[in-house]
Amino acid sequence: MAKTAAVLTYKGHPLRRKDSLIYYGSMADPYIIMLQVTETKKVKDMDVATHVIVQLQKTDPDLKSKDRIVKQSEKGGLYEAMDIATVWLDRALAAE
Repeated sequence: MAKTAAVLTYKGHPLRRKDSLIYYGSMADPYIIMLQVTETKKVKDMDVATHVIVQLQKTDPDLKSKDRIVKQSEKGGLYEAMDIATVWLDRALAAE
């Protein structure tokens, strides 16, 4: 019997990870957040993000990738990045 993978969510929006990229939000919505971990440091046996680029992006497939970016910021860790990402995504989706 095949098992379906559980979808990880944060504050009501799905999270997907591919290597150093984390996508926050649904592609069915008009906006998503892309978080790119650019630097990490070792804490015991775990890599911890120390520099993260946060982008609010439109999901319109007809736009060029450069034109999809609505807002961008750099944060000093994943907690700070997720904090601003939640605010940006909720505001963008509420404005639609």
